[in-house]
Amino acid sequence: QVRLVESGGGLVQAGDSLRLTCDAPGRTSSTFVIGWFRQAPGKEREFVAAIARSNTTTDYIESVKGRFTISRSIANKQVYLQMNSLKPEDTATYYCAAGITMQTIRASRVQFWGQGTQVTVSS
Repeated sequence: QVRLVESGGGLVQAGDSLRLTCDAPGRTSSTFVIGWFRQAPGKEREFVAAIARSNTTTDYIESVKGRFTISRSIANKQVYLQMNSLKPEDTATYYCAAGITMQTIRASRVQFWGQGTQVTVSS
């Protein structure tokens, strides 16, 4: 069992920035594709971003391109989601996830989930 732990959520105003951190212990961060998902109240969980093991390939949903950046520190065993120019529609619980490939994680076929961290953006 892999235990992923998210942190960095909070309450911010529209236009502000937040950086989420996913602690991926052991060899998780270098073994798996790591992604971020979010779930807003009353909505289904959706894919947000993912980063490949190689760190050279990333993927984002259209609505966050140019505003969010996913990155990884192998040394720190962490994956980050830098979120800039936040909008009220970004309000959701954000989850870190580990998957096998970029394609499967994008399709929400995830091996392990974190417990989530709340992001609230006020207008």
